[in-house]
Amino acid sequence: MWWFYRKWPSGFSGASTAEEVTASVDGHGLVAVITGATSGIGLETARVLVLRGVHVVMAVRNVSAGLAAKAAIVAKIHGATIDVLELDLSSIASVRRFASEFDSLKLHLNILINNAGVLTRNCTLSCDGLELHFATNHIGHFLLTNLLLENMKSTCRDRGIEGRIVNVTSLGHAFSHPEGICFEKISDPSGFSNYTAYCQSKLANILHSNELSRIFKEEGVNISANSVHPGVIMTNIFRERTTVAALFNTIGRFMCRSVEQGAATTCYVAMHPQVKGISGKYFANCNVASPSSQASDAELAKKLWQFSLQTVS
Repeated sequence: MWWFYRKWPSGFSGASTAEEVTASVDGHGLVAVITGATSGIGLETARVLVLRGVHVVMAVRNVSAGLAAKAAIVAKIHGATIDVLELDLSSIASVRRFASEFDSLKLHLNILINNAGVLTRNCTLSCDGLELHFATNHIGHFLLTNLLLENMKSTCRDRGIEGRIVNVTSLGHAFSHPEGICFEKISDPSGFSNYTAYCQSKLANILHSNELSRIFKEEGVNISANSVHPGVIMTNIFRERTTVAALFNTIGRFMCRSVEQGAATTCYVAMHPQVKGISGKYFANCNVASPSSQASDAELAKKLWQFSLQTVS
């Protein structure tokens, strides 16, 4: 386990916590939207950003849980500024409604953290007829990002501060289909594997970041887009996988990192000055890492972008 504690070029390691990697950062005046912020690394990410002075908008499926999470943070952090808005990423209508409600808050937007994710047992379809992993983990975030982009562009232009988009992915992205994204069988239940479907959606997260980065560079927009692997963490994403949960509960203390450590790379990429100007990269352990060859396929990223646009139109 020596490698877990080894400090890499950034000066941080897999054992670093979100508080540690943001200790020197002042986030006052910044506004961030974080999806899936009621539990796990999403909640810890929200807490740490608020601790650094960021105005956080928690985009949550369960508003009651979101309000409870907000109350817990506010009780411990003086001057915390948090809004809670409903967002069901599996529903295109809900994503559009969230964007409209966020716009009504009249807030600028500096940071977008696409953190929420699902891992289900069966081939379940969303209300829009899409396979649930792909709908929630990719399509919902793709649409959300597009709907918030004009705000982010005007914010970085008017305030002269780099905007940052962070997509939370997984090392599992390397275990998608042989062809990467199975466009013709996105919602086909035949031969369905929930793990492969999950990994496909995580590959899509990286491809989404890469294509965003390419477009921003082409347009000369001061917004970065990166993807992060948080590490293996026992969070609520395993709530429907009882066997996996039992396994992690048994060996987790030896193999898994804490939520505080798991949120570190997200917070580092979202806020640390070392990451300024870096875009289109994949991070792990608070350092730039190498994703799979599929995740680096520029043509696959462009194809996914067009497919996603057609899906949400």
